[in-house]
Amino acid sequence: MSPQLKLYNTLTRSKEVFRPLDEKNVRMYVCGPTVYDYAHIGNARPLIVFDVLFRLLRHIYGPKHVRYARNITDVDDKINARAAERGVSIRELTEETNTIFQQDVKALGCLEPTVQPRATEHIAEMIAIVEKLIAAGHAYAADGHVLFDVPSMSDYGRLSRRSLDEMLAGARVDVAPYKRGEMDFVLWKPSKDNEPGWMSPWGYGRPGWHLECSAMSWKHLGETFDIHGGGIDLVFPHHENEIAQSRCAFHTDVMANYWMHNGFLQVEGEKMSKSLGNFVTIHELLNTETFGGRKWPGEVLRLAMLRTHYRQPIDFTVKALEEANASIDDWARLYTPAEVSSEPSPAFVDALCDDLNTTEAISELHRLRSIGDGPALRASLRLVGLGGRNVYELKCEPGAFTLNGSPADFVLTSDEKRTRELVEARLAARAAKNWAESDRIRDELAAMGVALKDNKDGTTTWEVKR
Repeated sequence: MSPQLKLYNTLTRSKEVFRPLDEKNVRMYVCGPTVYDYAHIGNARPLIVFDVLFRLLRHIYGPKHVRYARNITDVDDKINARAAERGVSIRELTEETNTIFQQDVKALGCLEPTVQPRATEHIAEMIAIVEKLIAAGHAYAADGHVLFDVPSMSDYGRLSRRSLDEMLAGARVDVAPYKRGEMDFVLWKPSKDNEPGWMSPWGYGRPGWHLECSAMSWKHLGETFDIHGGGIDLVFPHHENEIAQSRCAFHTDVMANYWMHNGFLQVEGEKMSKSLGNFVTIHELLNTETFGGRKWPGEVLRLAMLRTHYRQPIDFTVKALEEANASIDDWARLYTPAEVSSEPSPAFVDALCDDLNTTEAISELHRLRSIGDGPALRASLRLVGLGGRNVYELKCEPGAFTLNGSPADFVLTSDEKRTRELVEARLAARAAKNWAESDRIRDELAAMGVALKDNKDGTTTWEVKR
């Protein structure tokens, strides 16, 4: 029997049992990057959170029955400004930035979404939605712009539950003579000759930010779908306006049945900002020593995020990374061979099914480690994209078998025992300067799928290729 999944729905402000529209086609959309700059560590949180949900849905319904769309925004005023600032083409900027983004998100252990639609490839769908809105009396053209008529939607603001004054402040509305109402927002706007644009019934122009996600989710998931996710900062105006566009264009009661949002992130107790000098990108954390004086593996960044429940604010600190790294080292010591198959711990899955309670799930990982249940530990780690660390060290001293400098308590099968014997024999051959025997053993280990790396301090690191 499949576990019962419960998710907190921002739309209803309550935790609800998840019931997909179609169990054979569970659909989720998450707002992706605007590719004008490297993604910062705050951007990593929704990437990791919704990757865990994607994995959990695949575990419950089967990989073939879950469709996950995460968009790429490659037309935006920030992109235009950055390209001009750097003196490069918009295409060059977006391709370069997206390439780095894809590398970074892979390093964080995230699965590739089912589809990653690009905004510039969905202009036809955007124009179609605008035409539907105009025909239904929910939008109007004025002075080369097309705007959504907010008063035409009786329950606008249902997601954010803000007063008119709060919405006016949060939307940072532009005062313009062509607007009928202060809250009306842009669906389509004119482009200058040096700006990206497309021909439309309203002239040469480009889409508004909110329209892009409505078009891409419609194209790849349908008029209504199961889950829409993103950071809490997107609730208003972005997600509120997505709902308005999609519902009014397609005459539906909902755009998505479940709206999920992760909490804010701060760095070392302060709001992240360039002026404070604590603005850090995923790429910097992975590849430089600018935070805590060392490079951080993606798996460590991932675990550090998951130690706090996704809906709670998170303080991203060096200490948290060090603690996450120590946990990963500790779990890796309880080695289980590749051929041992197991299911994740039921308690671990139950915790995840309780609105992605990763804090409780991690407690279960520590319990599995304490009782020595390696197979269940490895299977549970794999479910959430962890457990990739698999590097072991053998010291030259006889009998000293260690992992990352600490005594290792491995559960070994005959293959692993044979690997250990061969590595120790090779170390002895190297110590005796018997290079021919050392090379022969290296070749034998390579044939077994074991990669070796000799270090200057007299150790050999070995990795079992899974």
